[in-house]
Amino acid sequence: MSHALNYFSTFSGIGGFEAAIQSVDSKAVCVGYSEINKYADKIYRRHFPSHFNYGDIKTIDPASLPGFDLLIGGFPCQAFSTAGKRGGFDDTRGTLFFEVARIVREKQPRLLLLENVKGLLSHDKGRTFATIITTLDELGYDCQWQVLNSKNHSVPQNRERVFIIGHLRGTPRPEIFPLQEYANPLIAKSGKQASNAVVSGTLTATDAKMHLDGNYVIPVLTPDRARKRQNGRRFKTDGEPSFTLTAQDKHGIYAKSCIRRFTHTECERLQGFPDGWTEGISDTQRYKCLGNAVTVTVIQAILPRLLFTSHKRPD
Repeated sequence: MSHALNYFSTFSGIGGFEAAIQSVDSKAVCVGYSEINKYADKIYRRHFPSHFNYGDIKTIDPASLPGFDLLIGGFPCQAFSTAGKRGGFDDTRGTLFFEVARIVREKQPRLLLLENVKGLLSHDKGRTFATIITTLDELGYDCQWQVLNSKNHSVPQNRERVFIIGHLRGTPRPEIFPLQEYANPLIAKSGKQASNAVVSGTLTATDAKMHLDGNYVIPVLTPDRARKRQNGRRFKTDGEPSFTLTAQDKHGIYAKSCIRRFTHTECERLQGFPDGWTEGISDTQRYKCLGNAVTVTVIQAILPRLLFTSHKRPD
């Protein structure tokens, strides 16, 4: 039998990749991780106390790292996200991809599993994504990728992310993608009619003065955002997939004549984490950390095919 899978985690956050790996292959070994956010790292260390944090990826000497089979990570997406300014590689957060490339060049792991926002594909008319794939190709990796939606993987959240798998040239290169997605009929409804009502700019998430008949989605809370249909606070009714969780936590639920924000437990469930995963830090930081996290159930869907065909069958 082949040796246990060794992996190195980059931009680890609260450990979404690790939670998925642990559930799929309990014998996998994390040789180290990289995370600089103190709040996320506090949560990470509580769940994975034996893992060693190498700190800022920009200061890691690849020669100091043990060998590993798999590199994982959701490199910062704000530079490419439609929710941000989309600065791309002109943004320092975008250039952090090249820190990943620097480690990959030195260590040459057999497998890569990277995650980013769907907007990465279209940024700068596709040139940014082409640069990433070309860079990995020059490092010796054949890549495949697919956009996966969390709502099709056991959680009611409409969250599209692009996943990139890299195989070191000369090693087995099975076709992992396309991964079949199965929508849960309980949460895969096509969406409700959008309300055209302009909501008062003074309305807050705790106001219960608004009455709605029928199944409506309130796109936003401010009149200007209601017209633009973007970047405001949005609400879903019962039975619909949630909007994408973000670090800004601008979403809520309209239920039983009351508008409220998602609870921490609801956010944990929307991201596929066990209840209470983010306990121990402030409310604000819990929302931010969950908004920045990877959806655990999506990684759980990818890993069995990746590990079985490229490394070994998980026991």
